Amino acid sequence: MAELKTRRTGASVAAFLNAIEDPDRRRDCKALATLMQKVTGAKPKMWGSSIVGFGDYRYMGGGKRVQEWFLAGFSPRKANLTLYIMGGFRRRPDLMKQLGKYKTGGSCLYVKTLSDVDEKVLASLIKDSNAYMKPRSV
Repeated sequence: MAELKTRRTGASVAAFLNAIEDPDRRRDCKALATLMQKVTGAKPKMWGSSIVGFGDYRYMGGGKRVQEWFLAGFSPRKANLTLYIMGGFRRRPDLMKQLGKYKTGGSCLYVKTLSDVDEKVLASLIKDSNAYMKPRSV
């Protein structure tokens, strides 16, 4: 099986965030970076050219190779802010009901703006996801 295309890089997270053209999206992304760093206790790292990831997660991929990923992250996509919450959402319907306006797909949470969701509930969701995923890392 092929290696993952998206990998951790040495690129500057600050430079990436400061280069976001839309001032509202840039503000939301900086707030997300602060929130995710506080909740995960991990410094942000760039993954590929457009994902900011927090924490380390290792899993056994195809071909019995250990793959690396992050525990939580986000990307300022054109249509939405995409938040990657690796523990998923099915285990916490109580939090999802309180979260606000969003869409999901797999481990992705899509929001138009950060103000569409309750940041305290989002923080709880990320914290719960990290607690669930960390022990599963190989």
